[in-house]
Amino acid sequence: MSGWTTEELEVIGKAEELHLAPQREDGTAGKFVTIWVVRVDNDLYVRSWRGQQSRWYRQAQAHLAGRIRAGKIEKDVLFVEEDDPAINAQVDQAYRQKYRRYLSYAEAMASPPARTTTLKLLPRETDTAGNA
Repeated sequence: MSGWTTEELEVIGKAEELHLAPQREDGTAGKFVTIWVVRVDNDLYVRSWRGQQSRWYRQAQAHLAGRIRAGKIEKDVLFVEEDDPAINAQVDQAYRQKYRRYLSYAEAMASPPARTTTLKLLPRETDTAGNA
């Protein structure tokens, strides 16, 4: 199990856009950026349309943690790099299917530069004081 509740998977997976704030070096959340998110089975994935040059991606990769918002869900997350070719093929297809009305952008999200930035989102558990 991915750690997401059924409701979280539904809300986030169906969201047209996800707001993502990678963690800064000091542990605080950075500025939220708007990106696309897809669901594959019980997992959620994001990619950088601009490839590895994207600022949010570089920050997410450096700290592997952040915060997301979609609909009524706001949650601390961990970013896990995904390089399994079979999973990446499923993520490609999920982007093409979900965002097919934006065909050129959806295809860009399935391109090799974007594919190298595939991150799986995992919910980050916090203690009762709100610390991760």
